[in-house]
Order: sequence, then structure tokens, then C-alpha cells
Amino acid sequence: MPDHALVGSWVRRFLLEHVSERNLSRHTQASYRDTLALLIPFVADTVGKSVDHLCVVQFSAELVRQFLQHLEDTRSCSIATRNQRLAAIHAWAYFVGRHSPEHVEWCGEVRAIPFKRSTKPLIPYLEKQEMDALLAAPDRSLPQGRRDHTLLLFLYNSGARADEAAQLTVGSLDLSAKTAAVTILGKGNKIRCCPLWSITVAELKDLIAGRASSERVFLNRCGLPITRFGIHTLVERYAGKLSERMPSLAAKRVSPHTIRHTTATHLLRGGVDINTIRAWLGHVSLETTLIYAETDLATKAKALAHCEITSTEPHKPWREDAGLLAFLRAL
Repeated sequence: MPDHALVGSWVRRFLLEHVSERNLSRHTQASYRDTLALLIPFVADTVGKSVDHLCVVQFSAELVRQFLQHLEDTRSCSIATRNQRLAAIHAWAYFVGRHSPEHVEWCGEVRAIPFKRSTKPLIPYLEKQEMDALLAAPDRSLPQGRRDHTLLLFLYNSGARADEAAQLTVGSLDLSAKTAAVTILGKGNKIRCCPLWSITVAELKDLIAGRASSERVFLNRCGLPITRFGIHTLVERYAGKLSERMPSLAAKRVSPHTIRHTTATHLLRGGVDINTIRAWLGHVSLETTLIYAETDLATKAKALAHCEITSTEPHKPWREDAGLLAFLRAL
């Protein structure tokens, strides 16, 4: 069997060349890797061959469909996860078909597998009093509490993703009095600039005092750069404590991305233009940002108030209208 027909070389090329050509993030690369790490053993077990002897055409469209069903039935994956895995397989098939003409037909069959439709859940966000309570939760008399408060405040101010906050360096901050802002490296290596509130500037100045520009802004208790998982744990820990005295939080899954949704929703309620919010959050498509306009009930109610009918006085039946009767009798 020729080497170009074996799946191993195509997997390696896809994970290295395709990611480099498209300038994709390491998280996308990891997602592709995880999908293929699940798919390859599944196909090997199904056809009864070792993974190093599998060829590309053995990853037939029918076997891919069986794999997707396996994700839902055996691994209890949601439809969203199933579709994410399929997107990775589509990308891999496209890469193989583009570089190997003899696999074009196979590529077309695999890429013809459709995504499943699913009900989109409502985007979770915090009301203003809930967000204020979350910001007040850390004990700011302690160094770690001050760090935690600054991190939560930064997430709310910037709408940054957990990984964006974890990767933030001191040199990315411009804390000058007039033009305080932060430069954030987002998904797909896209750069955006967000303004900072004066209170955020003051907290950040205390946090990074005496630090080199190449150092990370947010460190853990050991003095090492905090990870996105550490940020998730931090947010969930404070939300868990608050849920004991705020029942409304107990019904919500609060994460760093929830704070990001909260930033967008509060900006929208404050009258900020939807295009500005798109740039603020680093969305490529305006359609992504428009989701917040669809889910925010307060904004809908405010819009409805402009066309509300204020007159509730019922019209009199014509038989009770004395003026009309007098007019008719005079004819």
C-alpha cells in the first residue's frame, strides 16, 4: 500500500500544515487532535486493523456516521459536541482532498455528512446586582483577594475570554491617564483594543507594580502565570459561595464566559451600538453579537415601550353617541 494512502501521514500533515496555513489557534489544533484521537481507534476497532495500517478510504462516510452516533450514544455527547467533531472531520477531509486528487471522491462523501440541527440555549448572563455581588466577593484585605477582585473586574470591563486574560502581559496594558486601554490577542490571532475604566486602571497599577513588560499580568498563588483552568476555578468558586445567599445565582452556571456575556448584555442595555460591542468582544461576524439583542429581555421590553398603546378608553357604540344620533335625525 503506498504511503500516501495511509492515514498516519495525512493526520500529521493536517495537524501541522493546515493549522499553519490557516493561522489557526492552538486550541483549534487541540480540538482537531482530540477528534482524530477518538476517530482513529474507533475505525481501527471496527475494521479490525491496527492504527498504523489504516488507509484513508477506510474512513468511509458510513463509518464516520457510526462514529458520530457512537459519540451521542456511548459517550453521551451533546449535539453541539457532535457537530464540533464533525467540523474537524470535514476540515481534515478537505485538506486531504485538496492535496490528493485520488481522494477527491472520498472527500466529497465525507463532507456531505450534514450537521444536526439543535435547539440553541439561551445565553447565560448576570444581572447588575449579581455581577456587583460577584465583584465584592473576594476578601480585598488579603493579597490573593485583591488579585481575584482585579481579575474579575478586568473580565467584566474587557469581556475577555479566560485564555485571553491568562495570556495577558504587562506590556499589553496602557494605563496612562487619558488613553487607558488594553490590547488583547484573541481567537485566530486577531488583535483588539478595549478601553479600561479608571477603577480597573487603579487596581491593575497596584497589581503589576515593579513587574517587567514581558511578565504575565495575572499570577497564581505560587507566583506562576495563571491558566485558563485556574480562572474558571476562581470564578466558579466565588459564584458557589454567593449562591448560598443569592438564590438567583444557584440556577445559573457562572463561568468566565458568563461574565463575557454579561459585559455584552450590559453594554447593550447602556445603549452602546451593536457594532461597537462586536469590536469590543472581538467577534468576526455581526450575527454572533446580535444574539445578545435576541436574548436580553430588558432591551426587548424597552423597545416594546416605544410602541405601547397608551389609550385604554373604549369607543362608545354608535347607538350611545348622542352627537351622531342628532346628526342622523337632522338628515
